[in-house]
Amino acid sequence: MSRRKTKGRALGRGLVLLLLLAVAGALAYGWREFARFSAAPLNVQAQNLSAPGQSIDVGRGSSLKEIVAQLRAQGVSAEHPLYWRALAEQLRVAGRLHAGEYALTPGMTPRDLLANMAAGRVMQRNFTIVDGWTFRELRQALAKADKLRQDGAALDDTQLMDRIGAAGEMPEGRFLPETYAYVKGDSDIDVLKRAHAAMSKTLDALWAQRDKDVPLATPYEALILASIVEKETGRADERPRIAGVFVRRLRTHMLLQTDPTVIYGMGESYAGNIHRSDLTTDTPYNTYTRAGLPPTPIALPGKPALEAALHPAAGSELYFVARGDGSHVFSSTLDEHNRNVACYQLKRCQ
Repeated sequence: MSRRKTKGRALGRGLVLLLLLAVAGALAYGWREFARFSAAPLNVQAQNLSAPGQSIDVGRGSSLKEIVAQLRAQGVSAEHPLYWRALAEQLRVAGRLHAGEYALTPGMTPRDLLANMAAGRVMQRNFTIVDGWTFRELRQALAKADKLRQDGAALDDTQLMDRIGAAGEMPEGRFLPETYAYVKGDSDIDVLKRAHAAMSKTLDALWAQRDKDVPLATPYEALILASIVEKETGRADERPRIAGVFVRRLRTHMLLQTDPTVIYGMGESYAGNIHRSDLTTDTPYNTYTRAGLPPTPIALPGKPALEAALHPAAGSELYFVARGDGSHVFSSTLDEHNRNVACYQLKRCQ
């Protein structure tokens, strides 16, 4: 064999070795880059407390290529689509990504995001019904809820109750103050259905456990009384005492004489202050001119107010007056009550 052929073969083997080393180096580099990509946080800004967090909305039937294009357009990821394809294949989720809205949170990696999409862990938002809201305030808040479809916005109260399956019911008081989670695509009707069902279930359960001597004939009467208790105080320690005052007044056929019912009956004419003339102007809700409970609740009572109405505190107290600091002073006689009014409202303490 000639020396020239020997050199040629050696050179060939050297080139093959160099090629193999180059391929191995490229594969090692590619693997390192892929590992870096899959574990590196996406470009998600820290959430502002006053603004909703970032998200990606995956439409029904969207391909991985379209999802990646959307991430790139939003500035969340600038990585090549091949990396996303490789990661989807590694996780065995290619072709199994669910439609929906997904939260993008600081520190989230591409691996995290694809796992969420494969599991259908769509973004949830919360809507809180506040204890003591009126139904009107509830509707106003629903209209402002982020990404909540407004199917009931054009309906009046009667039509809305019909849509949620409660035809014939007055809406006030019928929705339990709680926090309800929803996802994009849910509607205001969906939230109201859940809140209505929650109130019905809660009220039925509490009614079955009520004190048997409370002068309330139906769960609806308990709902009415609870709404008054809710509006009279926000203090947990006072709710049973205030309920006790109203229960004793009902038993002895005294007028309830509670300002929140008068205010509710004034409707939109209420401008923030209640005058003596308002107390003598008769409406179905004026408990200074009409005996017994008003015809409907005056707000949405929370569970603690319902419990207080059905388990009122024992005692002899028939009156209470606000101290001006959120609390009340209670009394059993009219003379004592008048002294408290003079002290805490007229500032004529002796």
